[in-house]
Amino acid sequence: MLVNWLFNLGWMLVLALATPWLAYRRWVQQKRFGNWGEKLLGLVPVRSGSAPCIWLHAVSVGEVVQLSSLIAELERQVPGLEVVISTTTTTGNAVARQRFPNHTVIFWPLDFTWAISTSLRRLRPNLVVLVELELWPNFLSLARHHHVPVALINGRITERSLKGYRRLGPLVRRMLSQLDWLSVQNREYADRFLELGVPPERLSITGSIKFDGVLTDPAAPAVTHLRQLLGIPPKAQIFLAGSTHAPEEQLALAAWQQVRADFPELYLLLAPRHAERFEEVATLVRSQLGLPLLRRSELKGPGMPATPGTVILLDSLGELSRFWGLATVAFVGGSLTNRGGQSMIEPAGFGVPLIFGPQTWNFATVVAQLQAVQGATVVRNGDELTESLGFLIQNPALAQAQGRRAQELIISSQGATRSIAERLAHIFTPVHPTEPETTQHRERQAA
Repeated sequence: MLVNWLFNLGWMLVLALATPWLAYRRWVQQKRFGNWGEKLLGLVPVRSGSAPCIWLHAVSVGEVVQLSSLIAELERQVPGLEVVISTTTTTGNAVARQRFPNHTVIFWPLDFTWAISTSLRRLRPNLVVLVELELWPNFLSLARHHHVPVALINGRITERSLKGYRRLGPLVRRMLSQLDWLSVQNREYADRFLELGVPPERLSITGSIKFDGVLTDPAAPAVTHLRQLLGIPPKAQIFLAGSTHAPEEQLALAAWQQVRADFPELYLLLAPRHAERFEEVATLVRSQLGLPLLRRSELKGPGMPATPGTVILLDSLGELSRFWGLATVAFVGGSLTNRGGQSMIEPAGFGVPLIFGPQTWNFATVVAQLQAVQGATVVRNGDELTESLGFLIQNPALAQAQGRRAQELIISSQGATRSIAERLAHIFTPVHPTEPETTQHRERQAA
């Protein structure tokens, strides 16, 4: 346990050094950090009863969205299953509460031994599942101490991340050895995990649950409802720039304005990646560019129809996966900045012609697959974004063919969820591994 307390000291030092930055983010930038009782102390809800329980950890919105099909499959295979969902980010937490109102949603505890032990005692999970690679040394060590198996699904390691993990060789090897099962997306990622010391018998190549549960019908009620809410005609042409980071909104606005010179009925929908930037983007549109703005958050029901000259800001949480279905052309953000890209799977699922930049290392495999079937357009800067947007709007048959190829790729990649759920169901511990948090327990701990 000495090693665990050394990590405690390290995390406390990090937290102390970060306090001025956290204060600035909270009070100046109005950033919310969620429930500190859950994060710092592990004061999550106490789970009663003896039903089997799985704890699913999704870092942020992208991972939360992927959980729907997995939870449905797990509930089918494990009767009476209770599901706990944790997130790291406040945005992810809000989306999880919105999407899964019948499940317990908490914040992931910081990697302090007391927070982790309290969380495990209160939740008594039979299994913890990490969605994509996020390793915390104290959590993995204490989960093993409490006899709680831990699995990782959707595993991937980018070339950039691999270099960092190599430098932390012994620590990474120790953490990976404490995972009971790793489900990785492809052979390339499997080889990287094996290089880092994962035992081959604990590793499986299953594909990714990202492709399962992706909407593919633009005429679905969940999509048409949003069109009616915005008051956009069914046949209207729409350019949606989603999951954007600065300065991608400016680039998208400039491209839209130039293309509108030839296609004045073209609508623009902007969806910044982070909620704390909604006001910044609204100010950019209204004050700096002097353009009319309609905010999704202000719409409680169908009202006055939006006009093509009005910029529509999608400042809501958890809806972008459905808004993609409205697009005639989509730009996926995080790709013209040094962010590594954002997921292009959801717009591709709808068959929307895709544009994104070259900085997509976080989705290198999907990008390579899309490029192999000519299912996306890669641009290097704002000028190329404008050119590609104009070309796709001007050539609808070619644009639709590109979108169709992307959609076929997504559909052909589906099916991982069932096999992953089957394996997870077999990893369950037969009895509850930790003692319920009770008054008597707390008294014994204090004694």
